[in-house]
Amino acid sequence: MTVVESLTPRHGLRVLITAGANGIGLAIAKAFQEAGAQVHVCDIDTHALASLPEGISHTVADVSKEEDVDRLFQDVASLGGLDVVVNNAGIAGPTAGIDEIDNDAWTRTIDINLNGQYRVAHRATPLLKESQGLLINLASVAGRLGFAYRTPYAASKWAVVGLTKSLAIELGSEGVRVNAILPGIVRGPRIEKVIEDRAAKRGLSYAEMEQENLSKISMQRMVEPSDIAAMALFLSAPGGTNISGQALSVCANVESL
Repeated sequence: MTVVESLTPRHGLRVLITAGANGIGLAIAKAFQEAGAQVHVCDIDTHALASLPEGISHTVADVSKEEDVDRLFQDVASLGGLDVVVNNAGIAGPTAGIDEIDNDAWTRTIDINLNGQYRVAHRATPLLKESQGLLINLASVAGRLGFAYRTPYAASKWAVVGLTKSLAIELGSEGVRVNAILPGIVRGPRIEKVIEDRAAKRGLSYAEMEQENLSKISMQRMVEPSDIAAMALFLSAPGGTNISGQALSVCANVESL
């Protein structure tokens, strides 16, 4: 196999992606399908699920609900195993000072962003041991930087990095690789809402808040969902065979938040 050939995932990978009907998850799902994978996604957005490209199977599931995750893995059994699992489901959580965030908002952010990844990893690990597969956990640059007024989100993403590094050690002897991808400011409706909320909290206009965010990025630009998908594909290709336990930023070098 040449180096160039090693950058392409093998045909027929069995791939599960949570929150795979929109945004980053959808970009990853489409990329794996284009690479010849069998792709199954879950999401809570039934309209988006109905609009998925032909050939991508799906389950309506909320990773914060154990019964939904159980049903998801019942559906995934039709793939006959799993080679790659992408733990992508997450929410932005509240934008507020720590003394203003209520318990329900804090708990829901942690339950989806962190506990949801545990629930999926818990069920997926036996299948990944069988295939000597790959678990990719979506974290964030907020998992390596402080993020004022976004403490539950940042706390959950730091925890995802810890989960990733711990599982890489735990599962490495079984041939399972575990990595985290840390997206930066990803263009799309979700970041627009985050900028809007943070601008309101800071008393700034949307344009001022957006420019402040870009000024903290070395390359002065947002990244695209396809950039995250490209990293997921690389990790799944033969060239990524010896990459495990890593927190890989795809962010144009975000310096601070």
